[in-house]
This record gives sequence, structure tokens and C-alpha cells, in this order.
Amino acid sequence: MTYPETVEYLFTRLPYFTRDGKSAIKKDLGNTYRLLEFLGNPHRSLTCIHIAGTNGKGSVSNMLSAILQAHGFKTGLYTSPHLADFRERIRVNGDMADEAFVIEFTEKIKPCIDIISPSFFEITVAMCFEYFARHKVDYAVIETGLGGRLDSTNVISPIVSVITNIGMDHMDLLGDTLEKIAFEKAGIIKHKIPVVIGESNPETNKVFIRKAEEMESEIFFADRNVRYYNTEIDTDLQGSYQQKNIVTVMQTVEVLKDLGIPLDPYTTAKALMNVRNYTHFRGRWEILGNKPKIIADTGHNEHGLRLVIEQLKKETYSTLHIVFGMVKDKDRSGIIKLLPKDAVYYFCKPDLPRGLEPEVLAEECRAIGLKGRVSVSVRQALEEAKQAAGADDLIFVGGSTFVVAEII
Repeated sequence: MTYPETVEYLFTRLPYFTRDGKSAIKKDLGNTYRLLEFLGNPHRSLTCIHIAGTNGKGSVSNMLSAILQAHGFKTGLYTSPHLADFRERIRVNGDMADEAFVIEFTEKIKPCIDIISPSFFEITVAMCFEYFARHKVDYAVIETGLGGRLDSTNVISPIVSVITNIGMDHMDLLGDTLEKIAFEKAGIIKHKIPVVIGESNPETNKVFIRKAEEMESEIFFADRNVRYYNTEIDTDLQGSYQQKNIVTVMQTVEVLKDLGIPLDPYTTAKALMNVRNYTHFRGRWEILGNKPKIIADTGHNEHGLRLVIEQLKKETYSTLHIVFGMVKDKDRSGIIKLLPKDAVYYFCKPDLPRGLEPEVLAEECRAIGLKGRVSVSVRQALEEAKQAAGADDLIFVGGSTFVVAEII
């Protein structure tokens, strides 16, 4: 198969959460272990950093990868979902996996696909471990997909586990309380492996402390470390909410240094100012244009969008235009209440079966006083916003990772 044919095969042959929702989730690690056994267990040769959390795990993963790269370490980075190209999920020193490898791997793994019917995510996890092992990376930064305890990435024995924060998202899969969601995320805490918690919360701290004690793991609450709280360390990733992620990253760096990894402050600070150059990370408070200013952000749950809305309040503009779309399986009530009342909305549907019909979204938003129009597509919504906006206006694109993906 050609590369486009290979990717089409993976997308159409396998259960895919982005398209199919929770029906694509396999609630055990059996398939992942079977795939890795078939491949010779490549994950066992890797030195991994494992990262989970409701929000911020992508930013933290990319920051840590940039820091390791800046210090001369060959670094693998696995994240999800992708925005434009499937291979964004699997990078070595910022470069996407080779098309030839994706083709070869898919041909090699087809017998397993036919026998055990794994999910798309299970295949991509196995693919990333195989790729990183072949490239003999010094470190592999591995971001969970959803949850932690039963996430396909949770077959590794990392040198440190990181949980950025806990918010109400994917409640139909992870639980309807912060404690239940924290329990699932805490599943990445391994025996005698240090764990960093990015943001403290009375409801979730006890869950993490209990799990850490059970696993005999040293636990670090990053936001309690006054050395990094209100830090002046900066990053090229825009958005004031990144300061929370920097605190998590700097605490993790301290843990890595305690493990004997030589990371110096100057190189670390320089790396944080060049994350995009090192990892080609996109979609977080990304400025896509000026006059009018156009900003896109992939925040897609109540916790994440609350931070995005706070950042929007710091912007200066004449009129705010918001291109907004969501997927069906999000709890919309809390999110919609956060949206600014003084904006003009362009409601749209991300182009996937899980996408929420814009008419439904528009009706729910109008019921609480938001004003706007329904657009036939994400791109059309942005074009309508650009046509309506003046040079001093601001256009924000968001509500879903997949809305931002279509623009990028």
C-alpha cells in the first residue's frame, strides 16, 4: 500500500475513538500486550516518562521533550490526537515518523489486526514503541490517551509518572466525580516510581496519596513547591495558563535530576522558550493571523475552556468573534455557561461522525443569550468571521480539538 492507502486502512479498519466515540475503547490492556508480544516487546527497551491528566498533558509532554532534546538526548514523543498528519503522534527529536515505517509496520502487524481486532489507539501505541526502539531513543515521553489505569500506554515502567490535573471530562468513561476520575489517572503510578502531581485539589489529593502509599512511591505536588510557584520562567507556548504547566514541568525536571539525569537551568530555560522549534507543537493559543487577530486553542472541556476564557479576557479588541464547534459526547451545559455573552458566534460542526450538529449547539447557546449564526462547515465559519471582522477585532477558534485541526 502507499502511505495514504495505509492511513486510510488504519482509520477505516480499526475502531477509532475520534470517529466512533466510547465504542472504540477497549477496557483492558490485553490487546496491547498481545501486540507488543508479537513485536518482541519493544517497550521494555525504553526509558519512559509517563504523563496523564485532564488538561495540559500535551503541553507538559512537549515541554519535557524539548528540554531533553536541548540537552542532547535523542527523545521520542508520543501524543494524541493529531491535528493534520497521523504521524504527528510519533516523533523523534521533533521529526514525525517516516511514511515508509508506517507502511512497513502496518503490513507487519496485519496478522494481529485480523486475529485480535485491536483499536486504532492500541495500534498506534504499539507503533510508537516499535519506532522508538528502532531509533534507540535515550528517553521516550509518553502521553496517555484517555484516563490512565486502562490506557494502552499503561504497559510501561517509567522512571517518573506525571499527572497534570483532574477535571470533569469523559465522565461516561472515567466516572462522574473528581475522585473517580483521579482514581483512573492514578493508575499510572507504579511501584517505587516517583510521581509528580501538577495541581493540588482536596478532592483528588487523597486519591493520589493513597495510591502512592500503596505503591511505595514518592509523591511531589508541584504547585506546593514555592521554588517554582509564580515562577518567572517563560515559554514560547502562548497563554497564561502555561504557567501552571511550567510549574509541573520544573518539578518533574527536579525529579529527573535527582535520578541522575544532568539537566542544567540555562539549557532548560532556553528549551522552554523554543518548544515549538524542538517539537513542532501546535494548537495551544496559536496566533493564526493579524488584522483581525485570529487565535486557535484546542481546549475542549470545562476545565480547559475556563482557562481559555480567562485568557480571552486579557485580549484587547473592538468585537470578539468566536468560531465554535463541539463533539456530541461532551457535557455541554457547564461549557456553554462559560462562553462570553458579548461575542458574535459562528456555530459549526467538526467533520466527523461524533461532531455535534451546529443547529443543536446554536439552540442551546441562544437559550442562554448567546448570539450567532450556523455555518455549514468549520472553514466556512472562519471565512464568515473574517468577512465580518474589522482590523481591530479578534477571532477565536475553538471548542474542540477537531475544530482547530480543520483550520490548521
